[in-house]
Amino acid sequence: MLKFSPILIAILWAVIMYYISAWRTKLEMDSKSTLLNDPPLEALTNQMADTLDLSRIKVHIYEIEPINGLAIPDGRIFITRGFMKKYYNGEITAPELASVIAHELGHVALGHTKRRMIDFSSQNAIRVALAMFLSRFLGGFGTLIANTLTKFITARLSRKDEYEADAYAAALLTKAKIGIEPQISMFEKLEKLNVEGNSSMAWMMSHPKTKDRISAIKKLKKEWK
Repeated sequence: MLKFSPILIAILWAVIMYYISAWRTKLEMDSKSTLLNDPPLEALTNQMADTLDLSRIKVHIYEIEPINGLAIPDGRIFITRGFMKKYYNGEITAPELASVIAHELGHVALGHTKRRMIDFSSQNAIRVALAMFLSRFLGGFGTLIANTLTKFITARLSRKDEYEADAYAAALLTKAKIGIEPQISMFEKLEKLNVEGNSSMAWMMSHPKTKDRISAIKKLKKEWK
């Protein structure tokens, strides 16, 4: 039993950090966000709500500059002020921004938000536990292998989540009569901003390649036909 105590401690630490992280996230979002009030965009979210048999989809504006869409474990959806500025400037259309909201709804519906919080809060704990365990057999190489394995697993899960959320959004946008075209054009615009070196492009970080995501969406459309 004593041989596995580091792993048990790491698991306990991960659970504690999950609740602390969730609590901190809620406080942060509550203090820096307001409810969306934009009739054209709300008309589109209402179309999606009707499709999902919901009374309303509440979207909040998170008052930070990086361009991002967020979903947190309690199910709330956020669009950053940086994203909204692009929209108000006419660089992004309401249907395109609605596709981002649909994507974040996918993360909530598919359970990604809670799992991601666990991933983020427990990543270090898992890495430490693996390093301690592997180091007993592999010496100094144990830490290196633990770091590599943890990064590989979390990155793979993250990419899988993005593809799943894209597919959910494509299905929702199709059923809501908005279509996948705004979803594709949104990706293309964000890719252009990212290529231009926009350091505020948080929404494109740690995601699959844009062309691969667009190809996956187009493939789904063909299959649905």
